[in-house]
Amino acid sequence: MMAVVFFVSGRSVVHVFKRSFPGQPLRLDLQSCLCIMKPHFGGIMQESRYWLALKQVPGIGNLLFKRLIEVYKTPEAVFDAAELELAQVEGLSFNLAKAIHVFDDFDVVDRELEALEKASVSLLTLGDPAYPARLLAIYDPPPVLYAKGLLLDETRASEDEAPTIAVVGTRKTTAYGRRVTDRLCQALSEQGVTIVSGFARGVDGIAHRAALSAGGETIAVLGCGLDCIYPPEHKKLYEDINERGLIVSEFPLGTPPVAHNFPKRNRIISGLSLGCLVVEAGLKSGSLITARLAMEQGREVFAVPGAIDSVLSAGPHQLIASGAKLVQTVDDILVEILPQHRSRPLVVDAPPLPRLEPAEVLVFETLSFEPKHIDVLIQESKKPASSISGVLLMLELKGLARQMAGQYYVKV
Repeated sequence: MMAVVFFVSGRSVVHVFKRSFPGQPLRLDLQSCLCIMKPHFGGIMQESRYWLALKQVPGIGNLLFKRLIEVYKTPEAVFDAAELELAQVEGLSFNLAKAIHVFDDFDVVDRELEALEKASVSLLTLGDPAYPARLLAIYDPPPVLYAKGLLLDETRASEDEAPTIAVVGTRKTTAYGRRVTDRLCQALSEQGVTIVSGFARGVDGIAHRAALSAGGETIAVLGCGLDCIYPPEHKKLYEDINERGLIVSEFPLGTPPVAHNFPKRNRIISGLSLGCLVVEAGLKSGSLITARLAMEQGREVFAVPGAIDSVLSAGPHQLIASGAKLVQTVDDILVEILPQHRSRPLVVDAPPLPRLEPAEVLVFETLSFEPKHIDVLIQESKKPASSISGVLLMLELKGLARQMAGQYYVKV
């Protein structure tokens, strides 16, 4: 008798047989069956494999991932679903359904899991009870959050989330901005408020250090993989936060700090927080993106006023004119976020997207809040130039995109 052995990663025996030999009986000896069924990882790690695997499928962005989990509950069930069944999910094309169905790069997933274990990085998925409740409530939460630090165990043990405030601003601070950031963050930390920021130069770094110096807690949200310390001069700060706070990212290990990652990071900074405080920012600062996202997520927005002749006051002053709360003392913040924390804030969902065709979903998820040239969108979406202009026009008509000068487009 000739024995046939299949080496399979991450699939059930029935699942593999169903795909590989439709309608054909298959006879295997016991040793071959054991070889197939032996999992590379067990328990929580085994579950994590499917989350990482679905994340690897080209064309599956955060919105489609979330929609698939809403329908199938787990990524494993998504992989087990038939192609025709998957294609019935709103926004999922037949080609995407096929891409899920034929995915077999579990070796890549296993190598990532091994790297995470070596780096002492944990995974928080949408299905994890420890996944931050506030972040889970935003419109497009990251399906997988990479995390490390002392606060991770506290997060898993707690049934409630501590009050948090996002603190953001310019990378090129003035003496006034440094003084105000330090004073407010220390005072907030002394009142038990966790400081969330983006680990950048300037206001972000000052905010993290002020929280730690006050004996408080801080969360750093990176725009790169957790194995990349950026900026490099923050190495000591990274180590301090790892020992006394929490470091998170939606980007896998090895991801460099490229520019388009940071607007995506900003929604996590605001999503983790009850409110967002802006200290010194120009009109084109990414901090204003964070503030706008905070407003969309139903968070409080605060701004520190500055000198009227300073370009770094223009951002906060614009926010104040648009309805953000002017901050002079820490009490201006505490009076808003502590009652909100005690009463458990209402989840404010973004308005639902209009119904989109699969091509529109693909291009929409390629857009960002930073302008992208149409040539970049063609390259990233892999859509032909002849069709992408029509798709972008439909997204504009549906209020989801805006064309800027020079054939640049932004997500609205």
